Amino acid sequence: MTASLITVYPVLLAGGSGTRLWPVSRELYPKQLVRFIGKDSLIQSTLKRLTPVLDIHKAKVVCGREHACDISRHIESIGVSANGNVITEPCGRNTAPAILMAIFNILRREPDAILCIFPADHVIQDIGAFHAKLQSAIKLAQQDYIVTFGIQPGYPETGYGYIEGDGRLPENALGIRRFVEKPDINTARQYVAAGNFFWNSGMFAFKASVAATEFKRYQPELYHSMESLLTSGDELPLELYQNLPNISIDVAIMEKTRKGAVLPSDFGWSDIGSWKSLYDFLPKDENHNVLNGDVIVRDTYNCFIMGHERLIAVNHLNNAVIVETPDSIFVSDIEHSRDVKSIVTALKEKGRWEYQQHTTASRPWGSFTTLEIKDAYRAGRMIIYPGSQVILTSARSETRTLVLAEGEASIQADKNTILKVGDSFILASGHRAVISNNHTDPLVIIHIRTGNLEPSVNDDP
Repeated sequence: MTASLITVYPVLLAGGSGTRLWPVSRELYPKQLVRFIGKDSLIQSTLKRLTPVLDIHKAKVVCGREHACDISRHIESIGVSANGNVITEPCGRNTAPAILMAIFNILRREPDAILCIFPADHVIQDIGAFHAKLQSAIKLAQQDYIVTFGIQPGYPETGYGYIEGDGRLPENALGIRRFVEKPDINTARQYVAAGNFFWNSGMFAFKASVAATEFKRYQPELYHSMESLLTSGDELPLELYQNLPNISIDVAIMEKTRKGAVLPSDFGWSDIGSWKSLYDFLPKDENHNVLNGDVIVRDTYNCFIMGHERLIAVNHLNNAVIVETPDSIFVSDIEHSRDVKSIVTALKEKGRWEYQQHTTASRPWGSFTTLEIKDAYRAGRMIIYPGSQVILTSARSETRTLVLAEGEASIQADKNTILKVGDSFILASGHRAVISNNHTDPLVIIHIRTGNLEPSVNDDP
């Protein structure tokens, strides 16, 4: 197959939870779904910046099953079909299994196709420079190299892994001598001074057939296990998938292959791994503040302040992070804002639902917003999309009351009922109802549970 006929598939890795960006990023709503910068989420921005070099309609997105609905909505809202292009994992097993799954998916169609791998939650400033490097990476992949993008370090960062380059290759690339874990500050300074060390961006380009051969050579157990799983049926069983090695592509392949190449790149890249890194990436005002939302400041400098629903008034503050969401507020000095990860761990250990989800949770049929939780009742707002339906079942210890706020609902229970704005419907204990939206506008329903309510993290239907 000639180079001009080789198809290139973008593959986005959209796993992970982004705990260092809590309370905005959460386990069930990770950072790739968040709109930190402008009107697009990070996954939407990742797709958009690939054009015109790559055809984003050929993109594959690998994500967890729990994120598939949100991922699908985000990519479809920018014109990319989710049908057949969202590849789901039953659980996260690091980047090597995720990438191998995408490789098998594309091998079935075109063994010589090139895959370009991108984390779905990174940002890039210089799109022109990025496109030039992307074209160089594709040319190298056509020559059977397994290419990784190495970011030229602007300062001695200790939060990134490094790649040491050695020996000249085409397209101004280098051979790979070794991968290095996150260094201490003195070692990082030495790497920057040496000039042949690069930040590990987690972006790659390679032929599907070449990468498959390397997996088979260096990770035969993973290769054959994945091959067996993918030929057993459409639904990957959790009990088998979770036994796959939890291993990164760097450790699994890149540290072992002789086909590796690092492409030195300088296009304003950041992995947005913390509030500090997001602050560093964004433009500042005249007082070196990043302000987003309904924010009023006085005598405040070098701060990152993000609001969502409430007014944030800040007086005489310096070098701080303040992030507000409907149910949580995070406040930290900016240099130690990475430590929010330990707070998320503590919330999880205490059984607090705030570590996992927001007050509004997306569902295949729409969304559910928790409005209030008391011992005697729980109130929420359901939004049901046109053409969708929800099945509700009341436990024997509770009653559910539905009040229609917008739209017209069809309810199938003991008898069929049409609910109009202002009407209510009571679902008695132990009964079941199907709520359908057969119209073109969303339904908005206030949902109230009363009775002997069991504590629950996930309170929606």
